[in-house]
Amino acid sequence: MRKIRKAIIPVAGMGTKFLPATKALAKEMLPIVDKPTIEYIVEEAVKSGIEEILFITSPYKKNIEDHFDRSFELEKRLEKSNKLEQLEMVKSIPKLASFYYLRQGEPLGTGHAIRLAKNFIGGEPFAILYGDDVVVSETPCLKQLIEVYETYDCNVLCAEELEDYLITQKGIIEYEDVNSGKVKGLVEKPKLEEAPSNHGTLGRYILKPEIFEELETITMKNGEYLLTDALLSLMQKQSFYACKLNGTYYDVGNQIGYIKANVEFALARNDLSDAMREYLRNLKI
Repeated sequence: MRKIRKAIIPVAGMGTKFLPATKALAKEMLPIVDKPTIEYIVEEAVKSGIEEILFITSPYKKNIEDHFDRSFELEKRLEKSNKLEQLEMVKSIPKLASFYYLRQGEPLGTGHAIRLAKNFIGGEPFAILYGDDVVVSETPCLKQLIEVYETYDCNVLCAEELEDYLITQKGIIEYEDVNSGKVKGLVEKPKLEEAPSNHGTLGRYILKPEIFEELETITMKNGEYLLTDALLSLMQKQSFYACKLNGTYYDVGNQIGYIKANVEFALARNDLSDAMREYLRNLKI
């Protein structure tokens, strides 16, 4: 069984929900308190054992590349100002992993974006992490998936237990064996009464390289190639298991989820929690 050491992070989306902020700034660079969202996701990958990360980008995402590169002028200014703690923090970011970048060119969906990474993956099993999904957990979310992969030598989906109102909006997992987590299929946005479970998928995957063969065969739907279609095709040939998330998930791809993440991350910080709690207690609503 090969080690999971490479990850793909697709970040080519326009982030229109956050306009005008994302007119000049990648949505993945929007900070949760004082750290870009994408850095939390990269840190999760690195803590899970990932060594090489490929960002699938667009021409509008240059600031992601800049963030994970050296900034000599900033480093010199921090050193000259004797801001040594900030200097070490800035210098540590490019050292998190080996970073690579590939532009998608056209907005043709996640399936198309992942297909572009075939040469980078080079026949290895690999991870996918979406830039909209931030997870706080004692064991990194991706590491939880890797543990399932190592147990069953399989493809792995991340499963989140959903409230009823979300089931009709998500891809829902159909289990062959709910106790082991073995997956039979996925049902997109089912009616509540027809849902095969209350577990939806979120943006973490462990996939075997045969997924690229399926990505070559799927057809476009509404102007996009969907990763889900390739997953469903591969499910007919290889085993999939669901990893039930043990942690707290934040959907930072929408305003409410992003605001919740900022509030709760601030409350969890020793240097901010007291002031934040006092503010919330005194808030007139």
